[in-house]
Amino acid sequence: MIKTLKIFVLILVILFTACKSAKRVTDSGTLDTRISIKELIKSHKKQDFKFTTLQSKVKVEYTQGTKSQSHTVNLRMEKDKTIWISASFAVVRAKITPERVSFYNKLDNTYFDGDFSLISDLLGTELNFENIQNLLLGQALFGLSKKDFEADVYEKSYLLKPHDQNILFEIFYLLNPSHFLMDSQQLAQPLERRMLQIDYNNYQEVDNKILPQKIRVIAVEDTEETIINMELKSVSLNNDLRFPFRIPSGFKEIEVE
Repeated sequence: MIKTLKIFVLILVILFTACKSAKRVTDSGTLDTRISIKELIKSHKKQDFKFTTLQSKVKVEYTQGTKSQSHTVNLRMEKDKTIWISASFAVVRAKITPERVSFYNKLDNTYFDGDFSLISDLLGTELNFENIQNLLLGQALFGLSKKDFEADVYEKSYLLKPHDQNILFEIFYLLNPSHFLMDSQQLAQPLERRMLQIDYNNYQEVDNKILPQKIRVIAVEDTEETIINMELKSVSLNNDLRFPFRIPSGFKEIEVE
């Protein structure tokens, strides 16, 4: 049950970004080794995507060990307020707000309804709604401050990392030189043998905004690896949306220690 819950939470964390009538962004930027950390952070923050609602069909493929599955789900979102996900025939449905994480599964008649510590515990680091929005939009998960970070060049990206890495928690950001959104975000807990890597393989341009198009997540815990690939289709923005959610009666609550 807990393994299934972990996979589901990972999918919740990355289900997010796309838009209609999009064209792929070509990564043609040239690295400037003289650029300052202040300029990098400023350019990155300029790409913050503003919207009210988002709706999309999302194809999710995940692999864990020798097992692989593919599903298509419906995604709705209201910026800063709600992420809502529903599988076909509402077999599985989830609703995340800044205060709560709730979902149910009709396949085994179980549900969870609790605070945000569920995602934090399962991913091994403190996360809130804003952190996840940043991650899903190609923005730095924990934000950036010029006084706390240093910049370098790694292959075709700008590398940003804290001046002093925490022995318990390491973080690396790779910025794209074309649009200054993330090429990759890498979080590691060496002592716990945990690693979470989010790669932004393609970006797209919509209404003069640059957004992630394809996202790949690699989550490692000890020797167990989970890989999730996302493809977003039929996306519309800024429509009036509903976010229905009600836990069916008689379902058993999932308890996470």
